[in-house]
Order: sequence, then structure tokens, then C-alpha cells
Amino acid sequence: MKVIPPMKTAYFKVFFSFLLVICITSCRKINPIENTLKNQAFAKNEREETEVFFFISTANITKSIISKSQIAQQKSSDIIVQELSKRIEVQENQLLEELNKMATSKLIVITEINATHKRDLYNLIDANGNDFNTIYLDAVSEGICDQIELLETISRETNDKAILEFVLRFLPEQYKLLRETERLKKQNE
Repeated sequence: MKVIPPMKTAYFKVFFSFLLVICITSCRKINPIENTLKNQAFAKNEREETEVFFFISTANITKSIISKSQIAQQKSSDIIVQELSKRIEVQENQLLEELNKMATSKLIVITEINATHKRDLYNLIDANGNDFNTIYLDAVSEGICDQIELLETISRETNDKAILEFVLRFLPEQYKLLRETERLKKQNE
């Protein structure tokens, strides 16, 4: 068996190291194309972020209004408030269902990210018979106003046909519920 002189071994190590470095750098030159395609696939632009914010915020407000309406149906002694809360709950459930369908089609998962409405629910649960209707109507009126603002904002900031149809379908109903809630608030004063 022949022994390779140490000098040749060093040359081979350097040569193979050099070859390895060249192969690695050439692979990295191919990867930028793949990385660019991946980045484009997962890149978010401002319009998409606005839409995601809209879906999540609207869903949270809608869930809050549904919860408050369910409490009102159980706790209110006024039949008119009970009937209004039933109609609000039905409308909000329809809105939430359509919102979830649209979000799912856009691969957006809606989770309850911020639970700021919990304090309103506790206030509503703790309210006694005399103040309950006023607190409920104020809270629902505020929630519907927030929904209307979100619907109007998204209609100005997006060109998405499905979202615009959604806004055109639900915005008039939200205004109708707001007017009824405000009318009932004035009657209870």
C-alpha cells in the first residue's frame, strides 16, 4: 500500500474544501429564486392586513352583541326589549355565519383575540331590573355603531367583490337595528 505524502493530503483537503464552498454558494444562488417565490406567496400587503383586521374585529363585536342579546332575553322584564334582542341575535348570527364563510374562503382563522367586551357582559349580568334595559341598550347601540364603522371603513379600503357584497347586504340591516335601539333608548329615558 502506498502512503500519500502529507503535502498532497493538504492539497486534497484544500481542493475539496474549495469545491465544497463553490457548491454551497452555487446552491445559494439557486435558492433566491425559490425564496422570492416563497416570500411572494406569504407576503402580506396593507390591503390584506386591513381585511384580516376587519374580519377579526367584526367577529369579536358580533360575538359580544350576541352574548348581550342572549342575556337580555333572559333578564329583561320588558317584552319589547326581549323581542328586539331576539331580532338582534338572529341578525348577528347571520352576519357572523357569513363572515366566517368569507374568512374561511380567504384562509383567515377568526379567534377571539381580545376579550374587551367581557367587562360589558359582567356589567350587564350585575345590573338590576331598573337599570338593565338602559345598560343593555347602551351597550348594544355602541356595538352596532362599531360594526357600522367597520363595515363603512372596509367598503372604502377594499376592492374585494365578496366583501363589498357582504357590506351591501348587512349595512342597511345594522342601521335599521341601530335606529330601533336608539328609539327604544329614548322611550326608556
